[in-house]
Amino acid sequence: MAKTVSNEMSVENLFASIGDKQILKGIDLKIKPGKIIALMGPNGSGKSTLSQIITGHPNYQVDKGKVVWQGKNILKLDPDVRAKMGLFLSFQYPNELPGVNMYDFLSTCFQSIYGDKKHKKDFDKILNESLKSLKLSSNFLDRSVNEGFSGGEKKKSEILQMKVLAPKIAILDETDSGLDIDALKLIAKNISDLKSPKIGFLVITHYKRLLKYIKPDEVHIMLDGKIVKSGKYDLVDKLEKQGYGWLK
Repeated sequence: MAKTVSNEMSVENLFASIGDKQILKGIDLKIKPGKIIALMGPNGSGKSTLSQIITGHPNYQVDKGKVVWQGKNILKLDPDVRAKMGLFLSFQYPNELPGVNMYDFLSTCFQSIYGDKKHKKDFDKILNESLKSLKLSSNFLDRSVNEGFSGGEKKKSEILQMKVLAPKIAILDETDSGLDIDALKLIAKNISDLKSPKIGFLVITHYKRLLKYIKPDEVHIMLDGKIVKSGKYDLVDKLEKQGYGWLK
């Protein structure tokens, strides 16, 4: 009988640094299919570093530990291989790609992941449905990726990419930053609509505002490169009222 490969991602005793500065100091975390995992903490606590290491940013040095997913330590794999396995990162500050329109960009990403498994008509159907759910017009696809986009448009662009690519693990790094209340609710609805046994979410944020709408299954708090507290949604309420001081 063939061995079943788990889609649960397991971060195990992860230490990492940039230059001489150690940033992660023994992180253990599981990102589970069908679950929304929230990771909270103040600026500089290591949240974004963790997301960058999972997805393969070259600037960080892994000193110890591993990230096991689909039976492999993905830290040994190139970033594009991780993406093709179904890993997605929504960037806090997405890069602009002048001269590359959204349609071509999304089509290329889609083909690189799915190849001949899905045809152009599948892509166009998924894309049009995703545009509609984010209240974006088809003209959005003619614009260069993130060039001249408002803060809200950049966030919608990231969620559009996630919906089209249908990852197995999605890491959302401060997707709620810079959004007005209407855009926040719309993006939260799109995240919630994607929740299924096929996808696991790691949602990185400072604040309650997004989590109020997507209701995470687990909440973890990072301080100084370590996860110092784990629990349920009541942790979010406590942070909102008391800040991080009680954890230090």
